Amino acid sequence: MKKELGYNTAQKEKLIEFLIKNKDKHTSAQEIDTYLRSVGSPVGMATIYRQLERLVEAGTVRKFIIDGKSSACFQYVENEKECREHFHLKCLSCGKLIHLSCSRLMDISSHISQNHGFIIDPSQTVFYGRCADCAVSKE
Repeated sequence: MKKELGYNTAQKEKLIEFLIKNKDKHTSAQEIDTYLRSVGSPVGMATIYRQLERLVEAGTVRKFIIDGKSSACFQYVENEKECREHFHLKCLSCGKLIHLSCSRLMDISSHISQNHGFIIDPSQTVFYGRCADCAVSKE
């Protein structure tokens, strides 16, 4: 169940608009800041992070923390349940995020759960590499 998002402001609407337009990739708070400035709706980084955290709590946005060094990335979640049931591929060249429903990966996930007592969260599992378009262009 999604929580209420609070008051709608022009900046918040622009932030959500940006996330929806970029729902197929992970975006950073810095990218959101750049976008808001470009459309004449600048806000402070603290406000951006606060709004993003509210959207994460509400289930509208998913937060990805890749490692302890990089900034968190965010993604608009159109259908939260659906996004929890598949893995993700992230292109290191173009940044595209691909939603991957694959029975073999689900079999691996089941194996790990049954034989090793560890439950994988597919929505937080991201494989990194190059998408088909970038792999072809690199050759």
